[in-house]
Amino acid sequence: MKEEKVMENEDKVLEALKSAGKPLRPGDIAKMTGIESKEVSKIIKYLKDTGTVCSPKRCYYAPSD
Repeated sequence: MKEEKVMENEDKVLEALKSAGKPLRPGDIAKMTGIESKEVSKIIKYLKDTGTVCSPKRCYYAPSD
């Protein structure tokens, strides 16, 4: 059950990044999605490790294209 929530949150974070059209900070993503910023940071780290998102500049993240 918990894994489903994590996957759902990953999708929300990725969707927020895609819809913004510009690099975002984890705090911005947290506000947009309603997910705690600690959780957003964990999700971003995972997505970055898998190559799904990149960091064009320090503390900002965007979808990898």
